[in-house]
Amino acid sequence: MFEFEYFGGVILLLVIALLFSMFRVLREYERGVIFMLGRFYKVKGPGLIIVIPVLQQMVRVDLRTVVMDVPTQDVISRVNVSVQVNAVIYFRVLDPEKAIIQVENFLEATSQLSQTTLRSVLGQHDLDDMLAERERLNADIQDILDKQTAAWGIKVANVEIKHVDLNETMVRAIAKQAEAERERRAKVIHAMGEYEAAEKLAAAAEVLAHEDKAIQLRYMQTLVEIAGDKSSTIVFPMPIGLLDKLGMKSDE
Repeated sequence: MFEFEYFGGVILLLVIALLFSMFRVLREYERGVIFMLGRFYKVKGPGLIIVIPVLQQMVRVDLRTVVMDVPTQDVISRVNVSVQVNAVIYFRVLDPEKAIIQVENFLEATSQLSQTTLRSVLGQHDLDDMLAERERLNADIQDILDKQTAAWGIKVANVEIKHVDLNETMVRAIAKQAEAERERRAKVIHAMGEYEAAEKLAAAAEVLAHEDKAIQLRYMQTLVEIAGDKSSTIVFPMPIGLLDKLGMKSDE
């Protein structure tokens, strides 16, 4: 009698434990993928759900956006320049069934795919594009990832390239190139200034060659400028044409 009661109590405890294990609570951002005897049954949640022990198994899936860092990748650009690039991707699960059934580990798969896609896309561009066209490259990488992960029930919302690092040799080469470019621009600007000044001088010489009064006015202006100095003695040349004109006036 005692043994019967003992085993009866144990069985009752097991039944109660099984009953309690049947009930699962899923948060608002969670879904449960239910398998019945190894076969997909349905997706349940959120809230209180029932999972029949032994017959059914549940796999939890988080529907929140995942922020994943893409490790630093060694990328060879289109012009054979070696750079190190890392990025971050934002994605979330849209279809829990596909995320569990179609791929073994959707987090690891998305990470590996992101790394290979980053190297592949950036390898088709040169260094200037990586530095100046990040928005376009981000959009290209996102589009490729989104199409390839759609079969896994995943939506890639955004991709951001964080850093493009160069080795010291490339940094020095770019600095030399920038310095050479600045010198070239300075020489071009100086040459343009000289050219414009020469044009102005040529035009002025043309006017002075045909206008005697212009020569006289320029001569007088020069005398005024010299007279403004503090020197006590001023020696200046007298234009022959001006003397001739003065002589002609005195003769008259």
